[in-house]
Amino acid sequence: MGADDTARGAQLAEAWRANWSYLVGLAFGMLGDIGAAEDAVQEAFARLASTERDRIDDARGWLIVVTSRICLDQIRSARSQRDRPHDAATIESAGVPAMPALPVDPADRVTLDDQVRLALFVVLDLLTPAERVAFILHDVFQMPFTAIAETLGKSAVTCRQLARRARTKIQSGSPRAAVPADASRHRQVAEQFIKACAGGDLETLLGLLDPDIWGDVDLGPLDPRTGQTDSGPLRVAGNLLRYFGGTSTLVSNPVAGPAVVLAFAGQRLSAVILLTIEDERIRKIHVIADPAKVGFLSAQLGSDLDGGCGSIH
Repeated sequence: MGADDTARGAQLAEAWRANWSYLVGLAFGMLGDIGAAEDAVQEAFARLASTERDRIDDARGWLIVVTSRICLDQIRSARSQRDRPHDAATIESAGVPAMPALPVDPADRVTLDDQVRLALFVVLDLLTPAERVAFILHDVFQMPFTAIAETLGKSAVTCRQLARRARTKIQSGSPRAAVPADASRHRQVAEQFIKACAGGDLETLLGLLDPDIWGDVDLGPLDPRTGQTDSGPLRVAGNLLRYFGGTSTLVSNPVAGPAVVLAFAGQRLSAVILLTIEDERIRKIHVIADPAKVGFLSAQLGSDLDGGCGSIH
């Protein structure tokens, strides 16, 4: 391997380290399927590896555009396939889910839905592919319309109109769907949290935690650890890295609302991490890992996306 190849490999590795978590979150926001999101980002990096480096001035911007275009193609393909009639044999072969959701107390359903708000994926399916991408990139990820224009191949003015139409459809379909004023700041903290956990970066993680941070976990009513609390940045950060550092795929909840991180293990939802953020520091962490509640949320996520892009790969 020559010096150029070594340098190229180092650049790709750095681009991967710096952007992988962000891009997976962005792709998940558009596709709603963690496996499809990871595949889309993998494809974007494969294209980066085969592109002459002197043709790319901004690797992060290039990866965002390429990943978004891959997602856009998949949304269009999924919608096209869904609109086609299916024969009886195809329907019968679908069978029943391999792992039905565990029962959950009806009283918890309202709380879980209010906290996590996965149901907006149903509303997102009201949008055209271009409207969906414009809304996710601008309203959720705060990208400028000039960058979105490059992704969609349309003018910035047209992209602004697409986002406005998407916003109108979403707000009419779900009164709770409006993006709060502090959503972008909370998302930035959540993205930094995800990157620190994924990279096992204790120092950065400690910098995100309030000095009076405390956290608890819900493992179900039969687990004696449910309700126990940990306090102090070092103890809380240590437990986070122990359970989520490099062993899970973490993504921000793409739906407007409180700062929520979804943890996937083997492309299966394993935990939901709720962050209470004050003054750009994480003040409290509540982890939902109760199998019944996670099963309910996973089934809700899956059923919401069956109408959208949840079965792309």
